[in-house]
Amino acid sequence: MAYQAGLAAEQTVSRLYEADGYPVAARRWRGEGGEIDLIVRNGARLIFVEVKQAASFDVAATHLLPQQISRLYAAAAEFLAGEPAGQDTESRFDVALVDGQSRVRILENALCA
Repeated sequence: MAYQAGLAAEQTVSRLYEADGYPVAARRWRGEGGEIDLIVRNGARLIFVEVKQAASFDVAATHLLPQQISRLYAAAAEFLAGEPAGQDTESRFDVALVDGQSRVRILENALCA
């Protein structure tokens, strides 16, 4: 059930980005370093999005642990290697928190490398 809730949360978040004009480049992208829930484009900029779902925003925020952040950075570096500008591609890491009522709070540039 938690798996399905996570998928639903990711779908809700992707629709918000797409409604703002940011097309989804990848969903659940997996590299050797780890998995990224969503990767969206804002022009030439990439936005790596980690989605966390729980009964409340506060609880969802506690689900992002330091070792997971390290895996996100590693996976993002792998993805960037395939971009035309490589590691010089402008990018940011957003965290999207989804509560029990499917409300979304997006924390832009929440993870600064």
